[in-house]
Amino acid sequence: MLGAVQLGLLAACVVLFVPMGMAGWHLSRNKVLFFSGALFITLAVGVHLTPYFPSVSDFVTSVSSPQSSSSSTTSVNVVIDDDRDSCVSLLHEIDWEVKPKRVFDPSNNNSMNYDKFWSWRKSSSVDSCEFQRLKKSDIMDLLNGSWVMVAGDSQARIFTLSLLGLVLDSEHLESIRGSLFKRHSDYHVVVDEIGMKLDFIWAPYTTNLTSLVMESKQSHVYPDILVMGSGLWHMLHINNASDYGESLRLLRSSLMSLLPISSEFGTDGTVTGSVSVRSPHLFWLAMPTLVNSMLNTQEKREKMTDIMSVEYERELQNSNMLRKFGGPFQLLDMGSLSWNCGVKCTDDGMHYDGVVYEAGVHIMLNALVIESHQKL
Repeated sequence: MLGAVQLGLLAACVVLFVPMGMAGWHLSRNKVLFFSGALFITLAVGVHLTPYFPSVSDFVTSVSSPQSSSSSTTSVNVVIDDDRDSCVSLLHEIDWEVKPKRVFDPSNNNSMNYDKFWSWRKSSSVDSCEFQRLKKSDIMDLLNGSWVMVAGDSQARIFTLSLLGLVLDSEHLESIRGSLFKRHSDYHVVVDEIGMKLDFIWAPYTTNLTSLVMESKQSHVYPDILVMGSGLWHMLHINNASDYGESLRLLRSSLMSLLPISSEFGTDGTVTGSVSVRSPHLFWLAMPTLVNSMLNTQEKREKMTDIMSVEYERELQNSNMLRKFGGPFQLLDMGSLSWNCGVKCTDDGMHYDGVVYEAGVHIMLNALVIESHQKL
């Protein structure tokens, strides 16, 4: 390689200086013509020398080749995707501050005696993701024109109320609280201001969730955001972790085969009959931490034990329902949120204060921001 460069330089000297000397001899009286000739010859030599200098050749190739430009763009996208996945994994890095209220009633030592505050953990990795407790205007922009469906048990109902609390004023929220909390009933509301439709579906068992998926398949209509969760009723009334795991696998199978969320569809795809549909954003509302000693019936204390909770959690992981295990659902980990808030955040050892579910809603909203590549 070194010999080639030396030969190239020697040829350049011959090509450059010999003609310039001759030109200078004949054209010394016309400086403009002399320098014009010298410039032309220099450019010609430069073109001939380019192949002998790889860095120059590579630069010219990268500028002129569309394929190189495309490769560069692809590598940038990979970095962005890696950052996005990293931030999703940090969404539950939340710290709690729970302290007694100024006016404390020692005769009624329940969760109402404590103020609870939460925030994302202060660390360089979490800070770089720029998670936010979204303002009402930002949430309304994010959910504008969306159809949100939440399906599950009483915990899903509280989650629904917390979501509505971020988009409705307090007066409107109080007016619908009674209707939303009618025992074992569905609820529907439209937020006219942003055209958001929200449905709560009472579905306490996983089999109910599977039936809901099948109904959506028949109608070819899917929500934009689908939040599902089950386990508490199954643990209390069936109390069989293996059966729970089997029902989860059936739900996963139904989702992967019926909804356009498998790898062959991507974000937008087609189903049978060439009907174009969008894949919904899927979230799994995991069971909260159960405080056995606080459960309000003997049956609950006997069946909903710490050991049984661990077995149900294991079945959820083994079912491959969650995205981190190759499944379709992004986890909303109410177990870790309720555990970190602690026993002062619940009165019955099962249902936690609204602020815990509010944190879960903000985790979901930030996940939506990440998935949609938006920046608020």
